Amino acid sequence: MTDTGHRLETLCIHAGQEPDPIHGAVMTPIVLASTFAQKSPGIYDAYDYSRAGNPTRTALEGCLAALEGAKHGITFGSGCAATTAVLLSLKSGDHVLCGDDVYGGTFRIFDKVMKPWGLEATFMDMSDLQAVKAALRPNTRLVWLETPSNPMLKITDIAAIAEIAKKAGIPLVVDNTFATPMLQRPLDLGASLVVHSTTKYLNGHSDVIGGAVLTSDDALAEKLHFLQKSVGGVPAPFDCYLVLRGLKTLGVRMKQHVASARKLVDHLVQHKQVARVFYPGLTTHKGHDVASRQMKAPGGMISFEVVGGLPAAKAFLESLKIFVCAESLGGVESLAEHPAIMTHASLPAETRRTLGIGDGLIRLSVGLEDVDDLADDLERGFSAAAPR
Repeated sequence: MTDTGHRLETLCIHAGQEPDPIHGAVMTPIVLASTFAQKSPGIYDAYDYSRAGNPTRTALEGCLAALEGAKHGITFGSGCAATTAVLLSLKSGDHVLCGDDVYGGTFRIFDKVMKPWGLEATFMDMSDLQAVKAALRPNTRLVWLETPSNPMLKITDIAAIAEIAKKAGIPLVVDNTFATPMLQRPLDLGASLVVHSTTKYLNGHSDVIGGAVLTSDDALAEKLHFLQKSVGGVPAPFDCYLVLRGLKTLGVRMKQHVASARKLVDHLVQHKQVARVFYPGLTTHKGHDVASRQMKAPGGMISFEVVGGLPAAKAFLESLKIFVCAESLGGVESLAEHPAIMTHASLPAETRRTLGIGDGLIRLSVGLEDVDDLADDLERGFSAAAPR
């Protein structure tokens, strides 16, 4: 099914996944072959070698493209591999304008991997549109942002940044991992490329590492397909199958993630041991109005600052019984983590302080457990973190 006239919940289940033409299997087969027979040297139906293409991967790419409203889907072995492929489409001496609050692994790729090869990056708050315009350089070749961002859940106006980038003739890349296409579709708002860690909400079961880039730009897609094949950071067929399986429940999962997150936020904002709560659904959130305009719902991620700094944060995380203290997000199980020590440790300490990633900051990925049990678990954590 490629008809984008269907609603997203239907596309999650059917897009790119026609019944197997050989056996009629309703579920997409896992094609583990590394190589495929050729009728004559260089003559074959669709596939010659699995690094270049695989039927299971094709189904996943078709489904993801349909969900994001894109012509092309290109999948990779991880979200970091997807990010790296996009940056490898540039050259030494090019400049990228990037949001200042991005996943620590994204910052590491820019700062530790690509910078030594000559790719420059400027990290900035993209809520100031005039500052964004002023930051563009003659050698700027890409604008990169996350919204909601990780871990401060900052909101960036995609349409406004896309207009700035378009006038400058520069592609805009949006990491849509936190929102998923169920809540936000950046291509519809003017972005050129959408990046996902399929590890997270799209798979939803914490058992796959994967990434994807979606675009309707034929030239960019051609570059990325070449890099996918040539660099070789492709996902395994079984991993593609697992993400396809996860996508089938993405619609219903996101509804529950959001519903539970809203209730927990209401609990947190009234708690005496919480200094601040970061959640786009709060009217007090700086980006609330933009989020309300470009997102269908504020998502299932919450960040908050516990009173008492690092000792309190550690005591809180160590005492939880349902929330698991672990990196990653978007699974059916609830996770809690300490960004400064865990996901964003690669950021310099001064940068973390500037962004507000303090020692008391905790990030929650709200899962699908009973929300009252989750609230009780948070109270268990607060009890352990209370001053003695």
